[in-house]
Amino acid sequence: QVQLVESGGGLVQAGGSLGLSCAASGSIFSINAMGWYRQAPGKQRELVATITSGGRTNYADSVKDRFTISRDNAKNTVYLQMNSLKPEDTAVYYCNAAGVRTVRTWNDYWGQGTQVTVSS
Repeated sequence: QVQLVESGGGLVQAGGSLGLSCAASGSIFSINAMGWYRQAPGKQRELVATITSGGRTNYADSVKDRFTISRDNAKNTVYLQMNSLKPEDTAVYYCNAAGVRTVRTWNDYWGQGTQVTVSS
């Protein structure tokens, strides 16, 4: 059984920084892409950033130059460093692992979500 466990998040003032991490556990052979999505109250879940196993990154325009995604393939862990946070970054942040290959399966998985609140 594959699980994604997130950590980090919390409350920060506008202009501050926070870091998130997400570790995938289980009998994992490989993970294609890992990333972060967020969902604010009353809004749909949206992409924040993704990173492939080869290190190729993709960012939402709203977070470019402020957020940095990175990944440790050996640990099946993805990180998100968030700088210059704005109140509009307030949301529940979800970790995603896409194309997770185990002995028997090839699926996508989601973390439980972690709250990020940015006060003005």
